[in-house]
Amino acid sequence: MACLIAPAVAAVITTTVRKRIPAKYHVDWLLWMLWGGVAMLIVDHVLNGEIVPYFPFFTAGYGVVLKEILSVGVPMTVVILCLWGMIVYFSNLTEKRRLGLQKNTV
Repeated sequence: MACLIAPAVAAVITTTVRKRIPAKYHVDWLLWMLWGGVAMLIVDHVLNGEIVPYFPFFTAGYGVVLKEILSVGVPMTVVILCLWGMIVYFSNLTEKRRLGLQKNTV
């Protein structure tokens, strides 16, 4: 239910510092992954009745929320970051190879 908090925090932090991150890291891809995941989790949790439009917003208690953030949200965010890192790595590797081939053929 509260697993969306960890990627949401990561998305907010990344959004605030994105101007400082070099373009070769494709931070916009990470932002799409994080914010898209957060949006889908919000829709899922609202449809399942786990998030309500009034305080305290979550239908479970604080102990359950904290446990879910740590056991589901943090690992999910780490997986997103790892996937983004692999995508960026292979994208940059492909770009270097493409530029190398163009340089050799000219």
